[in-house]
Amino acid sequence: MNPESTLARLQATLPDNKLPSSYGVYFKNTLVALCHALEDHILQTSGGGELEIKPLVLVTFQQGKWYLQEADRYFDIAKASRRVVIGAVADSGFANHKTGQLENVSLINLDPIDPIIQEWNLIILAPTYKAMVLCRELSHQEYQPQGKPEIDIERKFYGLWSFDQSLVSEAAKIFIEQTRHYDKALADQLLQLYGEILTTVGPPLADISGVVSRIVTYLQSSQQQMVAINRQTRDLWELEGQALRVSRNLNANKLQAFLRMAQRVDERDTANPTASLQVAALSETLGQLLDLPALQLRRLRLAGLLFRVGLVSAPNEVFTQTPDRFDQQTLTFWRDRSFIGSQLLQAMPELSPVAEIVKHKLEHWDGSGRPDGLRGEEIPIASRILGLVACFQEWTQGRGDRPALGLTAAWEKCREISGSRFDPALVDTLGNVVRLAEMGLMELPSRPSQLPNVWLEDAGDRTPSVTSAS
Repeated sequence: MNPESTLARLQATLPDNKLPSSYGVYFKNTLVALCHALEDHILQTSGGGELEIKPLVLVTFQQGKWYLQEADRYFDIAKASRRVVIGAVADSGFANHKTGQLENVSLINLDPIDPIIQEWNLIILAPTYKAMVLCRELSHQEYQPQGKPEIDIERKFYGLWSFDQSLVSEAAKIFIEQTRHYDKALADQLLQLYGEILTTVGPPLADISGVVSRIVTYLQSSQQQMVAINRQTRDLWELEGQALRVSRNLNANKLQAFLRMAQRVDERDTANPTASLQVAALSETLGQLLDLPALQLRRLRLAGLLFRVGLVSAPNEVFTQTPDRFDQQTLTFWRDRSFIGSQLLQAMPELSPVAEIVKHKLEHWDGSGRPDGLRGEEIPIASRILGLVACFQEWTQGRGDRPALGLTAAWEKCREISGSRFDPALVDTLGNVVRLAEMGLMELPSRPSQLPNVWLEDAGDRTPSVTSAS
């Protein structure tokens, strides 16, 4: 990473220099989808609001020119914002566009030798929410051995996205200080506005759950658009080959977005930061003991990695308290978490079988569960496994004033509600695994046998075994 990049400066401020779990290498159209989703949130929530709760929007356009086609869009964004600051090269065209003429829009003409010229950043700071996308394109050397791709959609960026208030606030502060080199007076004004936003009290936090679904909607729709563009510029045989590559890239991008969501949930849950990996691993183990077909095992494994995506916009109380202490609104969200997750996953048709597994995770053996009240064998076997393992794994971790349970104690709690909440046969199978683990004849797996390539490489550093403390 370039030591002078915004990403590097942000990383230097973090404990152990560890960036959040959303950090990785992204295809360009994934980042377009992320930025569009965040921008749409501004347009849909800030247009008629009071000035004090409208956002400060800080943006740099890589080389400036590609995004000139969206200058009209930023005209509307500016009207829905308190202040917009756009960094781009001097000849990008923003200065002559109507957006650049607005009183609350400030333009920064970036020096072509400034490292930030290779960055593409969007930072949104409001009293009710904070969000950002930060990224920098790979250098020519980093693209080796193939070199920088000629096809725009195959370009790659180091990047991250986050709704974490402290992280976004720190990135905004770094951005503002970077403007000081170009315009000291502007930097001082922005710093004052920054302080006002951070000290504003009273407005309730905004609901950002809709942002997630918009991300996958953009990813879905972009395939047809890109094929249409290429149809105008390539011969038919070239188009067919390109369309296949586009399809593969987009499928990878959509799955990547979901996996990043799951990682972000795990990162927020400091009491149980490896839940997705552990649940996926143990679910796969039970599936193997039950001799599930290979295809069903793959779907179960992926469902284990994605079963918490419904918590991506959960209130903080979900990660710090036990459900008996939730207020009614949080409790309702908690009860619907699997249905919410399945709805998000349904946005990618290829994940429909996985979405069904997640959807029915909270069904109960006696028919008292959610969302459809399925009973007994009506509940898909993969959902029964996932529901049991997720509950068991949660009990092995502390939460609020509830201590972590040892393996046997956690299994005993599952056995107590066997026949009402859980499939008795599955509880017995889990019991066999627990006994073998307690006898030292096997170790509970801490990660599934296979991980998608987009799961962060350092995930192994965050995957301790399920605790056996009593």
